[in-house]
Amino acid sequence: RPEFPETHFVSTDIYTDEQIFRDEQANNFNKCWIIACHESELQNAYDYRTFNHPAGAPLIVIRGEDKTVRSFYNICPHRGNTLLYEPVGNAKRITCIFHAWSFNAKGDCIDISRAKQGYQERFGCEDAGLREVKTSIGYGGFVWVNVDDESGSLADYIGDAMGMLDENLSMPLEVFHYHKAIVDTNYKLWHDTNSEFYHDYMHYFNRITGMIQPGYFERKYTGYPNGHASVGSMSIKYDAYEGGKQRGVGWPGLTPGGWILIDVFPGMTYNLRTSVLRMDTAIPIGPNKLLIEFRGLGLKSDTPEQRAERIRDHNQIWGPFGRNLHEDLLGVHGQGRAMRERTDSKWVLHGREENMTIHDEGGMRHFYAEWSRRMGRMAHDPHTPVTAPPVNAPVTA
Repeated sequence: RPEFPETHFVSTDIYTDEQIFRDEQANNFNKCWIIACHESELQNAYDYRTFNHPAGAPLIVIRGEDKTVRSFYNICPHRGNTLLYEPVGNAKRITCIFHAWSFNAKGDCIDISRAKQGYQERFGCEDAGLREVKTSIGYGGFVWVNVDDESGSLADYIGDAMGMLDENLSMPLEVFHYHKAIVDTNYKLWHDTNSEFYHDYMHYFNRITGMIQPGYFERKYTGYPNGHASVGSMSIKYDAYEGGKQRGVGWPGLTPGGWILIDVFPGMTYNLRTSVLRMDTAIPIGPNKLLIEFRGLGLKSDTPEQRAERIRDHNQIWGPFGRNLHEDLLGVHGQGRAMRERTDSKWVLHGREENMTIHDEGGMRHFYAEWSRRMGRMAHDPHTPVTAPPVNAPVTA
C-alpha cells in the first residue's frame, strides 16, 4: 500500500466488485437526484422519453396535457410488463401490449380490457395507476428524478454547488446535440476524469490552449455538501490556435473564452465552455460497463447563425469526432482494463497536493469522502464496514 494518508488512495475493488456495485445502486443512485433529460426534449404535450435509471429502474418521463413533466416506472401494474419501448415519442394514451391496459400522461389508468367481466366490482381503473417518481425541473431546465420516496428536495440536495452558474443558466436552454457512448469501465473512473485536470496532459488541444494561459494552474477547487464540487473559472484564448479568428458567439454572463465546470454527485457534470454547455450523465450498467449520455445545449433564443456557431464550437471539442472526447473515453477504458486484468494493481492514488488548485486531486478525495459516508465503507478499505463514516465537510484551500 502506498505511503499516503488513507484519504489519498482507494482500493481498486471499488471499481470492479459486483457486490460493491449493487450497494452503490442501493445507497447512492437509489437515493440521489439524477438528471433524466432536458425539458426541451419534451416540448409538446404527451412527448416522452424513456430513461434507464442507474439504480436499475426503467422510467418514463412525460409532459402532460397540463404541461407538467412527470415520471413513472415504465412498468404496467398488471403483470409488470414494459409499457413503452421506444426511447422517445408522443403518447396521449399509453397502452400495454400484453393485455391492453391503458394509462394517460398523468399516470391514471383509463381502461382495463374486459374489466367488468373479469373483476366485477372488485377491481377497477382507480386501483391501477402507474407508480410515480419524484420529478423536479431546475438548474438549466434539466429534468431530475429521485426514486426515493423519502428524499429531500432537489434544492436541498444541490445546496450552493451551482452558484457559479446561476447567472449563466437563468435563460431558457435547448438541447441541440445528443449522443451516448457505452464504455468498458466503471462510472467512477469517468467522474474522476471530470473531477481532475491533471489529465489535460492527455489532450493536445488543451495543452496548446488552456494550459498555456495565465491563471490556468491557479484555478481552485471548492467542495460542497453531498459530494458536489466546482473548479474556478478561467478564460481560454482560442484565437491563438485558430489563426486569430474572433469567435462570433459567446454565452450570457460568461467572459469571452470562459470555462466553468461543476461536478454533481454521483455522476453528472456541467461543463460550460465559451459558447456551449455540455452535460454528461453517467449511467452504470454494471461494475465494468458504463453508458454515458452527452448533451450539447445552447440558448433557446438563438438565431440560426448563432446556433450554427455553437454547433461548430461543440463538435470541434466535444462531439464524437472532436478533439477531446475520444481521448477521455480511451483514457477511462484503459484504466478499467488495468484494474480488471492486473492482479497486482491494488491501489489507485489520489495523492496530488497543490494547494487545492487545478492539478490537486482534492476534488476526487471529496467525492470519495461522500461515497464512503453513503456506503458505510471506506473507499481505501471497502471490505471493512464502518458504523460511522466521516461527515463529508466541504473541501477548502
